[in-house]
Amino acid sequence: MLLQRIITASILALLVVLAVFQLPSEYFSLVLGLIILVAAWEWSNLAGISSPLKRGLLLLALVLPMLGLHFWTYFLELIAQSFDWPEVRSYSGALEWLVIPPVLFWILAMILIRSRPSEMLKLQLGTRYKALIGWFVLLSAWLFLSRLRAIWGEGMVLYVLLLIWAADIAAYFIGKKYGQTKLAPEISPGKTVAGMYGALIAGVVCAVVLSLFYGYNFMIASDFVLLSVLTVLVSIYGDLFFSLAKRQRGVKDSGSILPGHGGILDRIDSLIAAAPFFYAGIFLMSGLVA
Repeated sequence: MLLQRIITASILALLVVLAVFQLPSEYFSLVLGLIILVAAWEWSNLAGISSPLKRGLLLLALVLPMLGLHFWTYFLELIAQSFDWPEVRSYSGALEWLVIPPVLFWILAMILIRSRPSEMLKLQLGTRYKALIGWFVLLSAWLFLSRLRAIWGEGMVLYVLLLIWAADIAAYFIGKKYGQTKLAPEISPGKTVAGMYGALIAGVVCAVVLSLFYGYNFMIASDFVLLSVLTVLVSIYGDLFFSLAKRQRGVKDSGSILPGHGGILDRIDSLIAAAPFFYAGIFLMSGLVA
């Protein structure tokens, strides 16, 4: 099983890196959108939506704003270039404020899962509310990963991916070797406090390596360390959030499309939570790293 997971993960990592570096931002956004739609289909099952028609409506509810946001940005860029009117790009920049709701959502989810895991496990939300939550977090992840690629480039997208992958690997191996105390046994018995600390240490290491590579000064490097550690922390609870949904539904995986890994949602659950949080941090630091 471990070998199968490693082979699948290696192939996926290669394909993702190729997509990040080889595809133009528009096509990267399209491919990311397709991945998000598959994840939304899996989420619809976790939300208890059995009707294919209603599942299709959830996908349509994602496709329409994706297209709207994409063409809005493209239209503004076209006007700015055609009429030499760069100020019009500020209307696209207004989208940055949309990062606030998902950041607040994931912070609240982290606090509630940490402080009241049993109550969260027993919480019974209607199918409509679960569908709305899935729509909200998946659309946010798509929007801010797409904007991260379009505005900050391939390197920053690769960094956040490596950050989450390194944290996940460190949490797994350190948790297996040193894990005694469970992090949230009611929700995910396999996660340990030692594994969480291992993931946070991996975040520090990633930030230090990035800072040395780009030659950042101490202040910027310190900001990147803080942002990376907080992003990893949020990603851990993003993983637990989706584990909570799976446990409430009574399933181990969100799907079976990936051998040894389960579904798409099982592979991107941490990234879904991390993406808006990391983007918000980069936006706040933009005056330092620009």
